[in-house]
Amino acid sequence: MNAPADPSQDPSSADAIAPGHWLGLLGGGQLGRMFCMAAQSLGYRVAVIDPADASPAGSVADLHLRADYLDGAALERMATLCRAATTEFENVPAAALDFLARRLRVTPSAASVAIAQDRISEKTFLSGSGFAVTPFAVLRGDADVAKASSTLLPGIVKSARLGYDGKGQARVATHEETASAFAALGRNPCVLERLIDLACEVSVVVARGDDGRTAAWPVAENLHRDGILDVSIAPARIEPTLAARAVETATGIAAALDYRGVLCVEMFVASGGELLVNEIAPRPHNSGHYTIDACVTSQFEQQARILAGMPPGATDQHTPAVMVNLLGDLWFDSDGRMRAPAWDRVLAHPACKLHLYGKHEPRRGRKMGHATCLGATLDDALATARAIRRTLGIRGVDAISAG
Repeated sequence: MNAPADPSQDPSSADAIAPGHWLGLLGGGQLGRMFCMAAQSLGYRVAVIDPADASPAGSVADLHLRADYLDGAALERMATLCRAATTEFENVPAAALDFLARRLRVTPSAASVAIAQDRISEKTFLSGSGFAVTPFAVLRGDADVAKASSTLLPGIVKSARLGYDGKGQARVATHEETASAFAALGRNPCVLERLIDLACEVSVVVARGDDGRTAAWPVAENLHRDGILDVSIAPARIEPTLAARAVETATGIAAALDYRGVLCVEMFVASGGELLVNEIAPRPHNSGHYTIDACVTSQFEQQARILAGMPPGATDQHTPAVMVNLLGDLWFDSDGRMRAPAWDRVLAHPACKLHLYGKHEPRRGRKMGHATCLGATLDDALATARAIRRTLGIRGVDAISAG
């Protein structure tokens, strides 16, 4: 999982973009904010296209182009100013990436992003490439719903596009419920996936460069609440052989995509030990935030390195870590009144690293930040995470048990 000891031997170094040049970013969210900070630490300047007047990435970028992602003038400005560009979310219009790719280096490619934008394309690509996925059926119309196999029930109906954090999904147990869920999702293309008896959920963040060389971080174990990532535990509490299979799967998917950049592969571990690919994200991922504080190279620094054609950094994890997601719910008391969370009590834990995203409007379910709890052992990190969750009043403290 480590980068080569002698990066001077990297064949792409002759085409590398030196610090001091401009890098472009499509998207103004928290992933973009952390990319900006990492790229700036390396000496690059960053221009962001995002339509919001105030955005997490726009507030720290060297230049914020307040425009739609397909705005011709903004894209022309980025293409003229920047040497390379990337994206912080998968639903950026492919036409914007294609426009920029005609003028400068773009990672990941529009073709790679397009597969991850659509669950049908994603599932078809993964299964067709030999990767194990949850059994599924494509639902494009009422006839597909009617002929869906009963072996897929109980299951989950998922919108093919734009679904995330549990949105655009419905659990179903019968054909009638499947039909109702499909109708509720506007009869737009969906997939029906069979529910799996899960042992746990894991993810692997992997980086791949132009030369096909990959660098993967340790497997993270993920706990969700209300469809949103709640906690990531790294390294995952799974057998080493299973962890190795997960890394092999993620790097294999990156190779099959001929991917450039940082990619996250989310996987289910079935109760019998079977490893199933759930979905892919063509960008840094929430479950990889622990890499900022617990690894030699963060996922965001690696994103900047690969975008600039630089050698990859080492991905070794030097400290056990537990990442706790901080949602907008924390800003509301039981009566629904706004209040500031007790950050002083959070930071009273010396091994806690607090990251707030600069979002001015807390909303329930909105990702406002995260706290990474470090420890000499994973049990130490878990104990700090439980203490912080109690301090902030986050539900489900007992779900984070000691290893």
